[in-house]
Amino acid sequence: MSYSPRVIACLLLCLCASLVQAEISYAPEQPETAVEIIDELTNKHYRKQPLDDALSRQFLYQYIDSLDPAKSYLLQSDINEFSRWETELDDMLKRGDLTAGFAIFNRYIERATDRLQSNINLLENNYQFDLSREESMSIDMDDVPWPATMAEADELWRKRLKEAYLRLLLSDKEPQAARDLLIKRYINLGKQLAQRDNEDIFQAFMNSLAALYDPHTTYMSPRSMENFRIAMSLSLTGIGAVLQLEDENTKVVRVVPGGPADKQGILQAGDIIVGVGQGNEEIVDVIGWRLDDVVDLIRGEKDSTVKLEIIPSSGESAGNSREIAIVRDKIQLEEQAAKSEVIEVNSEVGHYQLGVITVPTFYLDVEAYYNRDPDFKSTTRDVMRLLDELEVRKVDGVILDLRNNGGGFLQEATTLTDLFIDPGPVVQVRYSNQVVSRNHRSHAEAYYRGPLVVLINRLSASASEIFAGAIQDYQRGLIIGEQSFGKGTVQIQLPVRQGQLKLTESKFYRVSGNSTQHLGVVPDVELPSFYDKDEVGESADKHALPWDQITAVPHRRYNFTDVPLETLKERHSYRQQKDPDLVFLNEELELMRERRGEKTISLNETVRRQEMAENEQALLNVENRRRIAKGLEVYPSVEKWQEIRDPADPDTRDLSERDPLLYETGNILADYLSLLAPKSMLVTQP
Repeated sequence: MSYSPRVIACLLLCLCASLVQAEISYAPEQPETAVEIIDELTNKHYRKQPLDDALSRQFLYQYIDSLDPAKSYLLQSDINEFSRWETELDDMLKRGDLTAGFAIFNRYIERATDRLQSNINLLENNYQFDLSREESMSIDMDDVPWPATMAEADELWRKRLKEAYLRLLLSDKEPQAARDLLIKRYINLGKQLAQRDNEDIFQAFMNSLAALYDPHTTYMSPRSMENFRIAMSLSLTGIGAVLQLEDENTKVVRVVPGGPADKQGILQAGDIIVGVGQGNEEIVDVIGWRLDDVVDLIRGEKDSTVKLEIIPSSGESAGNSREIAIVRDKIQLEEQAAKSEVIEVNSEVGHYQLGVITVPTFYLDVEAYYNRDPDFKSTTRDVMRLLDELEVRKVDGVILDLRNNGGGFLQEATTLTDLFIDPGPVVQVRYSNQVVSRNHRSHAEAYYRGPLVVLINRLSASASEIFAGAIQDYQRGLIIGEQSFGKGTVQIQLPVRQGQLKLTESKFYRVSGNSTQHLGVVPDVELPSFYDKDEVGESADKHALPWDQITAVPHRRYNFTDVPLETLKERHSYRQQKDPDLVFLNEELELMRERRGEKTISLNETVRRQEMAENEQALLNVENRRRIAKGLEVYPSVEKWQEIRDPADPDTRDLSERDPLLYETGNILADYLSLLAPKSMLVTQP
């Protein structure tokens, strides 16, 4: 959509009026709240970390980076000026002095406001971008220094504006429409800046300190608490996705199993949301927006449609965004419930029927449970019922699929483990005072004693890791997949004078004594990974609590994993080289890794279009090699492939195509069954 000069002029007048504001000062109660937060962090956080000069220095630069992560607005001279507070922030905060935090924020607002107005002026004055010029721009902000001068900042922004303009052209925007959209983007960003108040600043300042303790410790202002309460209420619905702010972008961290986005099937973890629209209305550009404002746009009434413009995390070429539509809905408990299916594996070692139980989350109907409702719903009760159904169907073994399971109720991780092991400890918990609790135990005899595989990936976290770790330590089953997320900490909510502090108070440890924190659970047999461990997972955060060990607790050992793991790995490796679907998957993942590894991006339109075409052709070549190997008809062109790339009913495809990793897990279990000794399930005492 193109905007008339009159409309743009009106928008500019509104922007100029909104940006005229006085410097923001802190509220009377915020100094006392800061002192209280510091006291809680110092005395109750698991990481006994004093607020001293060393932490003060980290705090300063963490705060600056949180305000201007892409080094878009501040200058090196600003950073030099702020450095006078390097070893003073600790003492200032202890006495409730917030002067530095608000002074830095006000300077940031000043620089950003001026820059946005400069961008608008440049675009409004019809500045012509030379798209034929051979030049590139760094996309790795860690390698980019702060601009030393205003001239350097102007040059940096010339390239950024050009890249943003080119990206829109590559997404099939007309030149004038692209220019108008950028003008509107910077107008909206200016309006957002003008709406910041002392509550926003105080929350950003305190969270920069909290983040130095660990990534799960956060401060929520009164307004954020209310937004969270609303988000968790039944009156609002959304798409079922966990989002986070990364630099100036809204990134999808996880798609909630059973939610609208999961059912629609296109949105994936790692995708970047650059625009949001309502129904048939125009999509609003959200680059640079606050996360809560983006979430507000995505929320809406049940059965209404939200449009998202996304940049996929897959191997598609840079600048190639796509538009998707998702119908909002409430995520019902039934949609999160465990489900089962039976898959058939015909391999060289034989024909097997295998039960697959998918557990999206560890859930519990708390109200029904505490009201002693005999029919209360829980993960454990549902899995027990599904095991009964699979036994009737005489399956040869069971795969428990915990991929993308981000955790849930610790109690359910314990009771679910109880279905597969005899009485014994399940997990240890060590608190900040170093006291270790071993109260989470299996109390009953094992309900299912047959062959078991637990399938995990990088997004399997928390309670999932407790369950998988216990199964591995007891040698009760094989763990197959990717190294899990590594979220092995427990948080508590602490009210403070204004708002609330979520604080890490304890860590999980396996019965072997190994922590699930940071390292996660390492699979016995590793499958190809969609996720970069340097970008996704606890270890990707430099302030995450470390992996460590405590004393192991005596526990039984089952002989389930007495089969030679090397044999299973060798057979898996052979199939990765020969199976068309696995070969395709690995080649596709390699193309994705190559794209992720790029540090610069071309600003030449011809080069970018050629890169897009080459990348699409490379993906098609991989797909066609797979089809030839399976005796299928090849796609004659990228265009023909794209027409049917997202089938309306993916379940009509063979399991090896729609979920090759699950099918390969079945093959590995089949290999195990072929090697299984008659007495393999005997228990040995420690």
